[in-house]
Amino acid sequence: MKKILPLMIAAALTSPVAMAHQAGDFLVRGGLAFVSPQSSGNDFEINDNAQLGLTLTYMATDNFGVELLAATPFSHSVKMGDTEVAKVKHLPPTLMAQYYFGDVHSKVRPYVGIGVNYTTFFDEQGRGPLSNTDVSLDNSWGMAGQVGLDMAINDRWFVNGSAWIMDIDTEVH
Repeated sequence: MKKILPLMIAAALTSPVAMAHQAGDFLVRGGLAFVSPQSSGNDFEINDNAQLGLTLTYMATDNFGVELLAATPFSHSVKMGDTEVAKVKHLPPTLMAQYYFGDVHSKVRPYVGIGVNYTTFFDEQGRGPLSNTDVSLDNSWGMAGQVGLDMAINDRWFVNGSAWIMDIDTEVH
């Protein structure tokens, strides 16, 4: 479990902010955030988890935004074969620089982002054969990427879908 590469998907998100996406606007999005960890070793299996996700974007220009991702804590069960050996929680706040295609009047605004992720692990617990063992994971810094699409419903609401990929590289102790 040295390297975890989760894919976060937030879909069907809405925001009570004008669709214009122009300089100076704040965009608030909320919805489902889904984490699907990938272990770099073949020995571990880590389950997926979905939680409430929230993003806040500041539009620095009509086409450039800065976004912060926050979420409720994710919880994962770690297995070796059929045996659960640990339970882990984490928070992956992520800061993204985004480029929005189109102009302020576009009804559909695709975007891409690149940024940095800091993942903090907590409440690590050994389970099964490791139930009497102290388990800890190192916090992690890593790169993040994003693609997304905002679609206007009217001049104050939009629907959003986005996919994120984050490099979360941790060590288990």
